[in-house]
Amino acid sequence: MDILNAIIQGIVQGLTEFLPVSSSGHLNITQHITGMQEDNLFFSVMLHIGTLAAVVAVYFKLILKLLKAFGLMVKDIFTGKFKWSKMDNERNMVMMIIIGLLPLFLLFIPVPGTDMKIKDLADMFSKSGYFIVVGVSLMITSTLLFIGDLKNKHTTKMYKDKGIVKDGGAGRKKYTVFDALTVGITQCFAALLPGVSRSGSTLAASELRGINKQAALDYSFILGTPAIVAAAVLEGKDALFPDDGKAVTVEFLPVIVGMIVSAVVGFFAIKLFKWLLKTDRMYVFIIYTGVVGLAVFIISLIELSNGVNLFSGNPLVF
Repeated sequence: MDILNAIIQGIVQGLTEFLPVSSSGHLNITQHITGMQEDNLFFSVMLHIGTLAAVVAVYFKLILKLLKAFGLMVKDIFTGKFKWSKMDNERNMVMMIIIGLLPLFLLFIPVPGTDMKIKDLADMFSKSGYFIVVGVSLMITSTLLFIGDLKNKHTTKMYKDKGIVKDGGAGRKKYTVFDALTVGITQCFAALLPGVSRSGSTLAASELRGINKQAALDYSFILGTPAIVAAAVLEGKDALFPDDGKAVTVEFLPVIVGMIVSAVVGFFAIKLFKWLLKTDRMYVFIIYTGVVGLAVFIISLIELSNGVNLFSGNPLVF
């Protein structure tokens, strides 16, 4: 991989990992159009670590508070002082993040009749023959964002009618167990389909549960942090120790450049997302994902009828 390709994929990863447009879907589109079917799993892992650095940079203070709250909560549990009903906002978020991560174990359930696990479906859908899945998934993202935004506007109106809207906006700021499980299951769904945005779908799920939109976005990003770490560890193991036993060649300069680009772009992407959500401009993402999804859907129908990639001319791979 050369430096230019590393920069391009770093920009795509940094922008789409956090904006509600799906990073996996856009990387799939980029590779489908350019023909750069990147098989370098190690590079992909490093891009995710770059975006993880962006989350830590934006939410550094909140992450420190949550780590402190977690430590004190563990201490209280072992000393018998912990009381569920008396959890403050930080402890509530810590507990709800733990509960929200539990559904991820569903991804490791074997698929009957195959040697795959549910999580392996994501790799299958990323092949060129399943390009139509990306189009459908992006349209699903658009629909989820639209429904979530509509629900948030309804929640805001309801709060205004009651005269209880605060500076932070309308909606609950504390999650319940059901809220966390709902968002966690939604995150699993997003992990399977390239084109379904993790941040967008989990945000929409929280809004549908009546959660304050800014609190929902913060929860979505923090919830994604352990998931990114876990994915990096699992994929990193596969990247460095492949099953075929072949030695892994690492081009350090493109990897470092890609990481830095994804981290910097990711940082500003999070800031942009928070601003657009605060100023009620989610329609930008609703329209974008809908239009791109429809375009990909139409292109994939043509490709399926011809049996070849329209951009590279290569036969479709299933």
